[in-house]
Amino acid sequence: MANEPIIETEGLTKVFTVKKTSVEAVTDLSFTAVRGELVAFLGPNGAGKSTSLRMLTTLIPPTSGSARVVGRDIRTDAAGVRARIGYVGQLTSGSFAQRVRDELLSQGAFYGMTRRDSIRRAEQLIESLDLGSFQTRSVQQLSGGQKRRLDIALGLMHAPPLLFLDEPSTGLDPQSRANLWEHILDLRTQHGTTVFLTTHYLEEADRYAERVMVMDKGRIIADDDATSLKATLAGDLLTFGFETAADAAAARPVIARISDAALTLHDDAVSFAAPDGDHLLPRIVRELDAAGILVQRATGVPPTLDDVFLALTGRTLREAGEGTGEDPASDTTETDKTGVLS
Repeated sequence: MANEPIIETEGLTKVFTVKKTSVEAVTDLSFTAVRGELVAFLGPNGAGKSTSLRMLTTLIPPTSGSARVVGRDIRTDAAGVRARIGYVGQLTSGSFAQRVRDELLSQGAFYGMTRRDSIRRAEQLIESLDLGSFQTRSVQQLSGGQKRRLDIALGLMHAPPLLFLDEPSTGLDPQSRANLWEHILDLRTQHGTTVFLTTHYLEEADRYAERVMVMDKGRIIADDDATSLKATLAGDLLTFGFETAADAAAARPVIARISDAALTLHDDAVSFAAPDGDHLLPRIVRELDAAGILVQRATGVPPTLDDVFLALTGRTLREAGEGTGEDPASDTTETDKTGVLS
């Protein structure tokens, strides 16, 4: 099962018509994800992340391109795809008036499970996702974190090998977010579930995801593990402080002989970004000391995924998201290039 493809896309593209204008929400989405991966899909609002998930889960058809999800073609076998995946969108999916346990049993019946199998599976999920203390409450009585855990349980009721999560922790307080992530990680251990998710919380992707895909303006602009992305595209931010601006100016050519990074002079300090900063920092301090230039302070700050986006696009993810609406799929009528209403 190792390295077996579970998502395969080739040139997947989605074009919407908004006020008689064509808007290309996703362009040439091409990648392969394998079983067991935890993939984080990052990008600002409107980048095309949710549209991509909706195509992969057969909620909207692509304008062009192809994709196979859990071995089934999203165009010709939508039912086969849906039977083999779980999808948790951004809104709570439970019926507010129904009790948690009953909601799970109804989901099992929807997927054609027998009553006995539904009860057994519901009990497994209630235990693994820690729903026991509120399983007899109605959905409307649950907290935000409890609702999200129920959403995930509903998505897993039919034991799919692949789970799509669209912004699973948005709106949750830090404790609820941490708790939710603990359960998501347990899913992989207990059920071997492949997880493909979108998130605005970069620290979540950095900490938990084995693979990070970054999307901007409908295109994938980076795809690797977080450590490699940060090392190759951003680097540690090193800052050397001195007693006077004159010392900082004198230090600049010394540092330039050691690193070819672009240096920034800030009055009495010099800063720059470079890979392997933890090794470079003590070397530069020694070289400056040998040149008779006293370093008063030296700091190295590890890069973040926001630094990666900045290096790729010239702006941070937060800046890129300002003033940007949701993906066109969320609030407009979608029409593909053939003019057929989806």
